[in-house]
Amino acid sequence: MCGITGFFQTEFDFTIDYKWEEKIINMKNSILHRGPDDNNIFMSNHVAFGHTRLSILDIKGGRQPMTRQFMGRYATIAYNGEIYNTKELRQELLKYDLEFSSTGDTELIVNGYLVYGTDIFRRLNGIFSIAIYDHTFDTLVLARDHLGVKPLFYTFHHGICVFGSEQKAIFAYGVKPEADKESFQEIFGLGPARTHGKGVFKGISEVLPGHFLLVSNPYDINELMAHKTYNPMNYPATKLNSYTLDQPYWKLRSAPHTDSYDDTVDKVKYLVTDSVKRQMISDIPICTFLSGGLDSSLVSAICSRELKEKGKILNTFSFDFVNNRENFKPNAFQSSLDRPFVDIMVNHIASNHTYLECDNTIQIDYLEKAVDARDLPCMADVESSLLYFCSQVAPVNRVTLTGECADEIFGGYPWFHREELLQKDHFPWGYDMEARGVMLKDDFLNEINIEDYSKNAYLTFLAKTPYLEGEDSVERRRREISWLNVQWFMATLLNRMDRTSMYSGLEARVPFADYRILEYVFNIPWHMKCHEGVTKSLLVEVGKDYLPYEVLYRKKSPYPKTYDPQYETLLKSKLLDIMADTNAPINSIIDRKKAVKFITKEYDYGKPWYGQLMSGPQMIAYMIQVNYWMDKYHLSA
Repeated sequence: MCGITGFFQTEFDFTIDYKWEEKIINMKNSILHRGPDDNNIFMSNHVAFGHTRLSILDIKGGRQPMTRQFMGRYATIAYNGEIYNTKELRQELLKYDLEFSSTGDTELIVNGYLVYGTDIFRRLNGIFSIAIYDHTFDTLVLARDHLGVKPLFYTFHHGICVFGSEQKAIFAYGVKPEADKESFQEIFGLGPARTHGKGVFKGISEVLPGHFLLVSNPYDINELMAHKTYNPMNYPATKLNSYTLDQPYWKLRSAPHTDSYDDTVDKVKYLVTDSVKRQMISDIPICTFLSGGLDSSLVSAICSRELKEKGKILNTFSFDFVNNRENFKPNAFQSSLDRPFVDIMVNHIASNHTYLECDNTIQIDYLEKAVDARDLPCMADVESSLLYFCSQVAPVNRVTLTGECADEIFGGYPWFHREELLQKDHFPWGYDMEARGVMLKDDFLNEINIEDYSKNAYLTFLAKTPYLEGEDSVERRRREISWLNVQWFMATLLNRMDRTSMYSGLEARVPFADYRILEYVFNIPWHMKCHEGVTKSLLVEVGKDYLPYEVLYRKKSPYPKTYDPQYETLLKSKLLDIMADTNAPINSIIDRKKAVKFITKEYDYGKPWYGQLMSGPQMIAYMIQVNYWMDKYHLSA
């Protein structure tokens, strides 16, 4: 796993002035955390690439950027990700008499591009953000994996396309961070989620999942789209400006499900186990995150069984908070602590386990580090704690597999089951606008109008749902919720996982985010997904071969958080101190009287304003992050 960055323009030569080399070096250095093992740059007349490398596969032969040629055509690649069907694709490409000088997937992709053009992206099973410079056509190609597991941001600065794995790389080029009205609408109306394709900062965009961009000379761009190298599918392209086209190479589609329940179980079992096994590939030892829930336990059990056959023991890690056993109170969203179920699983799979805990001070200290990692206010302590935990795992194992995305795809969240949430005409995980604006000045709230902004985002994406003709209203609504979960809630958690792990040079893989699994499960009717009333019954069926009864039928419990009341006290004190500073940027948008009233209240941990975990304390923590974000980037509302 790595970090990529660069810039491209067809009209002048970047090699004639040393300042351009300084720029690409600065950009590369800004994301060294994503690849602490090696870094390098590539410069040509019209393009510069920077790459930072976390060495997982082909440790000696996979240095980037990498240039290859085929039948007189040349292409250079900078790539972040892992490809899990490398073996099969390599066999296909060998038919073209291509020479491979390495065993890694980077060379596979660039050679695949030279043979198949942009159709190579559709053929990849993996997680990736890719930049390719096509020397023959003097064209930059930016591509992102099917589900958007790996980030890739870009902007146009004085006609130059500037891109990077993180927004900070674009700022290191010299683009000034700016926030406009829409930025704050994203932060307060949708945050910690954000609209697909938007980087929140003014002028910063993100390559959409399942899409690639073509950036070329304005006179050539239309001709390029007619060339087989660049037009592998019949999906319509969108012209972003005179020299950029946005082209989807994959879309999630609806289709009739004709398999029986038993056949469906067998297919899901194959897809899940195949995905986990494929994602275990590594030249260094792997580990898993183990919460004792169905999803992470299933991934861990499959990995453990595979490693045992090779005489190896799996490392597993669990996360909790100091004093949680004493302070925990069950609620509608979190009914049990993880520790007892982790103990059961550790004994069941005989893993080499490490119990990690985070205390109040660390969690608060990492709130600002989480903004540094994400470049934005994020999931408050839900993110700061994971950032800390990843920093503790990375020195031991640099590759981990997680259980992320199973709930979104298989229907595990409360809004799939609770009627009042299922039928909510809004994002069911983030509809409470009153909580979002409870500390903000009235005139600021009136200006950004987060109610309309959030509702419009919901309706816009709802209208894009790939419906299946003939579905009844109930099944149609569940399809809508599935679609929105993948497009929004899952995307937020994937962003969180990428940034918290890569900030410490840890590669986190998400086997459930295999597009093959999503394509199949998206079209399975609800009576199979929740067979005989069992939540995620298809995964339960898969787990019967791997998991003990207690874990198999454990009621869903989300990522843990602290229940120590002292944490909330410390948060309140920190926000009051911030507001007491007349130079604190958040004072321009926060109403002191409203904030003090909010801070002095007691909160019901069972009533979140985002997801299942973000309630009153997390709103306070979020405001602390917003202040730090505004101050760090010198932003004003």
